[in-house]
Amino acid sequence: MNTKIPQTLHVDAFEMRTADIADVELSQLQALSISVGWPHRAPDWQHARDVGHGFVALDEIGRISASTMWFPHGDQFATFGMLITAPRLQANGAARWLMERVLADCSGRHIRLNSTREARRLYVSFGFRPQRTIFQCQGEAVAPPATAAIADGLTLRRLDRADIEAVIALDTPAFGAERRVHLIRLLESSICYGLYDGDRLLAYSMRRRFGRGHVIGPIVASCDADAIVVTRPHIVAHVGSFLRIDLRFETGDFANFVQQSGMSVYDTVKTMVTSEAASYGESDGGRPIVYGLASQSFG
Repeated sequence: MNTKIPQTLHVDAFEMRTADIADVELSQLQALSISVGWPHRAPDWQHARDVGHGFVALDEIGRISASTMWFPHGDQFATFGMLITAPRLQANGAARWLMERVLADCSGRHIRLNSTREARRLYVSFGFRPQRTIFQCQGEAVAPPATAAIADGLTLRRLDRADIEAVIALDTPAFGAERRVHLIRLLESSICYGLYDGDRLLAYSMRRRFGRGHVIGPIVASCDADAIVVTRPHIVAHVGSFLRIDLRFETGDFANFVQQSGMSVYDTVKTMVTSEAASYGESDGGRPIVYGLASQSFG
C-alpha cells in the first residue's frame, strides 16, 4: 500500500479513520446505502464482499461515513464501485481519500467503473475517461411482447455448474477480461438460462434477488434476438413483480423489448475507464457483447 496516503482524515472538528470493509457489520453498510437512496440489502453487500475488497471511513465513535470497493478480474483488470459518502460529508474530501486508498491497492491494473452524475468530476480528476451511458431500467414487469419462435436447431435451457466453462468462454471477450470468480459466485446465487446451438453456447442470462426485487444480469449475446430469447423467461417468471436490468443500449430490438416488458429508464450512469484496455468488447457482427450488467459495481 502507498504509505504516502494518510491513515486518518480530519473532517471539521473530528477525525476519520479507515477500516477494511470485511470487518464491519453488514447492518452498518446497509444503513449507509439507505442514507443515499440505494436499494442494497445486507445480502447484496455480502455478495460484494465475497468477490471484492474495500474500505470504509469510520468516525470517532465507529459510525460508517463512507465506503468504496474494487473487484479484481485476474491480475491486470478490476472494476470499481460502492463509492458512497454519507450526505453530511459529501463535500469534505472523504470520497477522494478513499479513492486514493483503492487506487493504491489497484496500482498497475486497468480499471472500469460506472459513475453517477455526482461522482463524475471526481473520477475525471483521477484520469478516468467517459464512455457509453448505462440505462437503469426497472419497474413492475408485465407480460413480454410476443417474439419469434426459437430457430430450429437451437435449444434454450437452464444452466448449472457444468456449464460454467462455456459461460466463461462466451463472456470473456464481451466483458473484456475473464471474470471466473464472479461468474461462479453469480451462477451459485442466480437462475440462469443459456441458448445453445448443439454444444456451442450462443447467449446466456442470469437473474438473482437484489434490492427491491430481482435484477436480470449479466446478459451476454451476439445479437438482439438471442438476448431476447435468454431474457424472456426471467420476465415471464416475475410478471407483476419488481425487475431491474442495467442496459448498455438505449435503442434497438432488445432495449425496446425490455421497456415493453414494464421496465422503463429510471436513471443513467456513465461507464468510465482508465485506459482503452479496460473497455467492454464491442460487436463486430458476430462477437458476443454485454447487453445487461451484473451490477453497476461489478460491470
